[in-house]
Amino acid sequence: MLVFDEVMTGFRVARGGAQQLYGITADLATFGKVIGGGMPVGAYGGRRDLMRQVSPAGPVYQAGTLSGNPIAMAAGLATLALTEAPGFYEALERRTNVLCDGLERAARDAGVPFWTNRACAMFGLFFSTGPVTSYADATRCDVAAFKRFFNAMLARGVYLAPSAFEAGFLSSAHGDAEIEATHAAAREAFREVAA
Repeated sequence: MLVFDEVMTGFRVARGGAQQLYGITADLATFGKVIGGGMPVGAYGGRRDLMRQVSPAGPVYQAGTLSGNPIAMAAGLATLALTEAPGFYEALERRTNVLCDGLERAARDAGVPFWTNRACAMFGLFFSTGPVTSYADATRCDVAAFKRFFNAMLARGVYLAPSAFEAGFLSSAHGDAEIEATHAAAREAFREVAA
């Protein structure tokens, strides 16, 4: 059985998550709070024969404190409606590319080894002399440089994920002004990292 954990990728990299992006259909998939518009909620789904194993149709009991919370469901429906707009994901990916391209340019200008990985709205920041395509590559990144960069960005009002190994996410609310402010902060922050 193939199970996709779409808690991070669901509705962020494509409407159909990583499964759609990579052309794979999982037997089961799990989803996190992104389906509730950021509210606390989780869900799973999959093949009909597997889902029929869940109560009340089948012998597997499943329940949760937050199952079917009406506020989270309303937020989730509103989020899904927004993602259905024509060009939603294409625009999100373009903005993520603009953000990451600008960060890479600022690092290069400061002489700091730096790479980004990205998939639509998700991105990773790596202080590395080459692309990061494996766990081994990630472990060779300069974590101390990331910490200096993180704190320099934080001091300039840009809040990034606090670990060198966490993903960042762009949302449809991030526009040109927010991206340019991030680039401006990064130009200064990379100079601090290089010093």
